[in-house]
Amino acid sequence: MATVEFGVMLPQIKRKWEDTKAAATEMDRLGYHSVWFNDHLYGIPMPSIPIMEAWTALAAVGAITQRAELGTLVSPIGFRNPAVLAKMVATLDQISGGRVIVGLGGGWFAQEFTGHGIDFPPVQDRLGQLDEGIRLMRRMWSEPQVTFAGRYFHTEDVYCEPKPVRRPPILVGGGGERVLLKLVARQADIWNNLAVNLEQLAHKTAVLRRHCEAVQRDPATLRISQQTMVVIGSDEADARSKSEKAARIYGGHMGSGIAGTAAQCIDKIRTLHQHGCSLVIIEFFGRDIREPAALFAEQVMPAFA
Repeated sequence: MATVEFGVMLPQIKRKWEDTKAAATEMDRLGYHSVWFNDHLYGIPMPSIPIMEAWTALAAVGAITQRAELGTLVSPIGFRNPAVLAKMVATLDQISGGRVIVGLGGGWFAQEFTGHGIDFPPVQDRLGQLDEGIRLMRRMWSEPQVTFAGRYFHTEDVYCEPKPVRRPPILVGGGGERVLLKLVARQADIWNNLAVNLEQLAHKTAVLRRHCEAVQRDPATLRISQQTMVVIGSDEADARSKSEKAARIYGGHMGSGIAGTAAQCIDKIRTLHQHGCSLVIIEFFGRDIREPAALFAEQVMPAFA
């Protein structure tokens, strides 16, 4: 395995399927580890902004790619009955030949829940749903039938056939140090640090290690990913110009991000790796992400092969 692998967020908001399709096949060709969709039912920050539904689009991408893994960053557990989601995941894993990563979280954008008639309980209940949902889904992928009687979710002798090709890895995203990171230590295969918390990665991973030790889990068995915007330029002047434009458009929404020439990006990613990160999930800046993605694949990725 490479010391660091790289995933890419695909065009999804205010884009046509043709844009998404072209980007997905190019990321697959360029050798990116994975491709991702955010899982929102409304565009952010305005509900009227067009956005493609994540799992429908991910299934289409799975059918047109060959190698890249497929994930959501992240799916609120309350959006879909987890037993039904487990079935969806198993089907997509069959379609894609065992490439699905299940990104999950508690959700935060109340308006998209209530607008669709979905309950939006307090955060402690959403995290309780997340804990139960992961346990239920894992059982459905491994047991012939599952009866589950939880506080939030219930099944009765449920089947999930065919099973996934592999047991899909569970990624949990978020930064809550007291409850969510404890849940990650118990349940997740991958923890994703939010883009806005990039500068806190060292602190968050230290907290996560303590939670792992408390539940007698080897922290090395938990993969750490970092979501981030990447603004890469062909030279310093190009990088500076693009960074200034990105700052005007996004403000602090995507955190400090990674910006600069290829050499500067490499230095920043090495710092992330020193803090335990082995997967970087990139939101490339640019209308057509194929251009910066090609430059990154050519000049940055070989440093981590």
